[in-house]
Amino acid sequence: MYNDVKLEKGMYNLSGKNFTTALEELDPSAEYIGTDLESLDAFERQLKRFNIRVNGENCDCVEKFFHSTESAVLFPEYVKRCIAKGFDGTVLNSVTAVRTVCESGQYLGCVMDDSAEYTSTLQSTILPSATVKEGTTAVVLEKFGRLINASYEAVRKQRLDVFGVMLRSIGVKLAVAVVKKAVSVLSENAEQISVSSLTYSSLAELYGLFDCFDMTTVVVNPKTASKIAAMEQLSDTKISSDGKMILPFGSELVKTSAVGENTIIGIDRNFALEFITSSGLVLETDKLIDRQLDQITVSITCGFRKITPNAVNKIVIA
Repeated sequence: MYNDVKLEKGMYNLSGKNFTTALEELDPSAEYIGTDLESLDAFERQLKRFNIRVNGENCDCVEKFFHSTESAVLFPEYVKRCIAKGFDGTVLNSVTAVRTVCESGQYLGCVMDDSAEYTSTLQSTILPSATVKEGTTAVVLEKFGRLINASYEAVRKQRLDVFGVMLRSIGVKLAVAVVKKAVSVLSENAEQISVSSLTYSSLAELYGLFDCFDMTTVVVNPKTASKIAAMEQLSDTKISSDGKMILPFGSELVKTSAVGENTIIGIDRNFALEFITSSGLVLETDKLIDRQLDQITVSITCGFRKITPNAVNKIVIA
């Protein structure tokens, strides 16, 4: 049971496992199906074990994690989850088709030559071919990170829900920096329409550039998004359940400062972009456990590769 799990620093340093994975092996969630704890994962059960409330009216302060040496082991995972929540809840998920884990600093993916026309073929004729081969240009992964200066004395009395919001905001800003790289890869060599000003007709023309693929997503700068939202043709535009604007041709409008004001990118997010990481978010854990919070480092090493070039098109406003 979760009350009997022995928490140790070394659980963060196991080869091929993160802290949650190690915890789940010791306390499998499958054993709680049909109980009151079914909705909790192994980490959340440990929060319950030590009565650490991370939100709500009776939310605890940061120092609650350090009431025992075992509960202190949970603090780095709490920090990481807060930052990851901000990082994962951003535009990145809206533009990525697949996520690949690469153990080295470079990634050499495969490419497909599928330029032959798809037509009917006579029985005695060889079928047109699509060729998949190893790429010739490797993606060099880059590190994006943040150094957070915060002494234990400065945060020990801070409510965990407020501290969590601060950490999530760092995750959001870190994701924006990563998305800038994604946007750069998407924009490179994409077929484009050049216009003197943004109109609804130019958006419709962008939609028309997609042949086999669909324009599921339109990625724009926040200022450009406001101009699109103000177009008369979009007065009856639908809003999705999560608050996203859906354009008349079914595309989700995504705004991010990672895109320049003079560029509008249309993609089929199911086919356009590969997100490559050497790992998830990396956090220095020992200092957090020992209450040496003077410097918290969080980083991610990643890169991007365009999978299907004709699943990306763009408008450039001169």
